[in-house]
Amino acid sequence: MTHIEDGGPSALPEIRDMPVALIPSVLRAGLRDFLRAPAFGLFFSAVYVLGGIVLWLVFSMNGREWWLVPFFLGFPLLAPFAAIGLYEVSRRIEAGEPLLWPSVLGVIFAQKDRQLPSMAVVILLLFMFWMFIAHMTFAMFLGLQAMTNVSTDPLGVLLSGNGPAMLLFGTAVGGAFALVLFAFTVVGLPLLLEREVDFISAIIVSVQAVMANPVSMMVWAGTIAGLLFLGMLPLFLGLFIVLPVLGHASWHMYRQLTV
Repeated sequence: MTHIEDGGPSALPEIRDMPVALIPSVLRAGLRDFLRAPAFGLFFSAVYVLGGIVLWLVFSMNGREWWLVPFFLGFPLLAPFAAIGLYEVSRRIEAGEPLLWPSVLGVIFAQKDRQLPSMAVVILLLFMFWMFIAHMTFAMFLGLQAMTNVSTDPLGVLLSGNGPAMLLFGTAVGGAFALVLFAFTVVGLPLLLEREVDFISAIIVSVQAVMANPVSMMVWAGTIAGLLFLGMLPLFLGLFIVLPVLGHASWHMYRQLTV
């Protein structure tokens, strides 16, 4: 196990096989870490939960609930950053280091001088591009006339005519964006936190891990997406549990994928 101490460059990890059968144990490890330090999990997920509630209120008050659809589909693009602090908590539990707020937040704050901001730019650009594609998809399938009706009868517009086809196409495109980002970050983000490597190398290693374990990684990606959407259904409140468990579990998945 390597951790940043002297600021020097670190060796890149080797990729190893990750059987599908280990995914339940990874989730159990994530749940154990959450139960070991629930305050950290609740704190780091609160920003996303409160942000989702605010978006829902803003769009509802303006009669634009339909814009929640691309946000829901694009949420997995931003969710990995909710896990950064959780990675550090899991790393400290693993290493037997104390779980102190100044120590955990200090490590996270220190990332501003390293490579994580560059990865943040990649993720935000993908999310912004996805929102642009979502808007274009709406216009292509429903046309400009639907824009005047969607605020008064959003479900009627989305579930009639070309609405179902638009939702199907948009879900497929959003899924493609999410899979690309998943391949970039499943190993890339925890690797950047733990070792002193550049973000391009971290992305390459992460993609290599996904390519070396395609079935396991697709099952893991589907598990993450499914749990995130379930967590968003009751006014985002389920994310208070889902995000911490998945964040901690993602650290353990990183450990299973690398050596």
